[in-house]
Amino acid sequence: MWLYGAHAVTAALANPARARRRLVATEDGVERLAGLGDQLEILDRRALEELLPPGAVHQGVALSTGPLAAESVEEIAGRGAAASRAAVIVLDRVSDPRNVGAVVRSAAVFGAFGVIVPDRHSPPSGGVLAKSASGGLEMVPLVRVPNLARALDALKERGFWCVGLDSEAETTLDPATLSDRVAFVLGAEGTGLRRLTRERCDFTASIASAGSVASLNVSCAATIALYAFSQST
Repeated sequence: MWLYGAHAVTAALANPARARRRLVATEDGVERLAGLGDQLEILDRRALEELLPPGAVHQGVALSTGPLAAESVEEIAGRGAAASRAAVIVLDRVSDPRNVGAVVRSAAVFGAFGVIVPDRHSPPSGGVLAKSASGGLEMVPLVRVPNLARALDALKERGFWCVGLDSEAETTLDPATLSDRVAFVLGAEGTGLRRLTRERCDFTASIASAGSVASLNVSCAATIALYAFSQST
């Protein structure tokens, strides 16, 4: 697996849990590695781009690596239960790696305990997702589960309230009503939350808006939900 882009690569190099197999950079890209570029291969731009998917925005740096060790819902829920406050994001079949990566980035910014996705209908944790996460993939566990409904049950067993975000919900997301442990559940754009996922949520809420557009991009909605949680102290 190749990671690319300055933020994704430097964050991976700083993560002792991330295997470093091959680190390459162009002459211009070396300065972006901030002193982390030992055992570095210098390539010309064309040779570097031959290693990566077409159109990859690499900024002159790339790292060949393996996946991070998998974590379970029970592990992140347990850490959340031991903390005074905790938030996680649950994505129901969000398939665009850029959207998932952007959610992971926001989760890192706001200190979320994890992002949970189903094994199927979710993108791999490859270069596109990591680039969009801008280093967040090294800080926030991306947890893959075989059954999303059971994952929500596991969160609820450990004290999390599951809040489904739905643009048509009558209840508006209000920081004052959020518990100290929240799982925000978001569906794919267009289809939204599946019925079984919605039924596992404790309640659904919409994000208040004043404009004419009915709904937000899933990553924007996740960011607003996490900000609302941060204001609920």
